[in-house]
Amino acid sequence: MGMRVRLWLTLPRKDGSSIEVKQVVCRTILSMENSTNDDPQPVIKQENYGQPEDNCSMTNAWKVIGGKWKLLLLNAIRQECPARFGALRKKMQDITQTTLTAQLRELERDGIISRKAYAESPPKVEYQLTELGQTLIPVMQVLSDWGDNYCQVIKFNP
Repeated sequence: MGMRVRLWLTLPRKDGSSIEVKQVVCRTILSMENSTNDDPQPVIKQENYGQPEDNCSMTNAWKVIGGKWKLLLLNAIRQECPARFGALRKKMQDITQTTLTAQLRELERDGIISRKAYAESPPKVEYQLTELGQTLIPVMQVLSDWGDNYCQVIKFNP
């Protein structure tokens, strides 16, 4: 079973013209396993997705990447790849350690990032985007471009 992400957007440019993103489609397999632990488990529990009450693709996507920190965290992991916990903590100074840990665990559980722990002292843990997580890179880029354009519009139209 796969997941399909489609985007149809027209983005305004700073010079007044626009760019049209016809379609970005990403297909991924939802039966991946988390092999970072000794006991591999499915990373996505199918019963949590696609229920009749959650018939909206946007709702399902928001369950995985929604929240105050997740997209910023994913962008930081993408830039640092592989990213260590301490580096993420420094880069995202306003997030508490508890919240950072919780967000990382949720993203790992959902198959968006992988966690690799090294048997060292002091402990060393690295995070990186999985193949499924890498399908979010175009989405993050579109959101970043939109944010740039939004700032320009607000700057000239307060």
